Amino acid sequence: MKHRLISMLTIPVVTICFGVISGSSAIAQSADTESAKTQSGDRDCSNRSIFGAYGSASQGVLLPAPGVVLQFRSVQMTRFDGRGNLTWMEHTVINGTPAGPGWTPARGTYTVNSDCTGMATVNTPNSPVPLNLFFVVVKHGTEIHMILNSDAVSTVFNKVE
Repeated sequence: MKHRLISMLTIPVVTICFGVISGSSAIAQSADTESAKTQSGDRDCSNRSIFGAYGSASQGVLLPAPGVVLQFRSVQMTRFDGRGNLTWMEHTVINGTPAGPGWTPARGTYTVNSDCTGMATVNTPNSPVPLNLFFVVVKHGTEIHMILNSDAVSTVFNKVE
């Protein structure tokens, strides 16, 4: 009888203990995963991660033909709508000569991946072909680092507060 009572109590006690240990382990794993995400900078991003006005400056070189290198500088004010569309105003100087007399409007589209990487395509009158851009979203969406895929031009966008 004594042996049967211990046997009857053992199964529920072991079940409860296993449940508590499993729950603690799941909580610890969840905390470890969140801690790892925070330390590595991983977070879920989307088109909504970049929204509003961003000021930027671009610099580098354009490589229009073999052996031809043109210095490039530009400043932009870009508005991201949080839904994958952008507009910008740019003033560009190529090899010391302004591309136009003032500000030039441009438009395009963008996609932000869940790992905070992304791509944009911009159509501007200052380029004979669409600009294909690759970027990363950093500092919780307040900064974007971008490169032009075809030339050696880089840009840092800073959110206008």
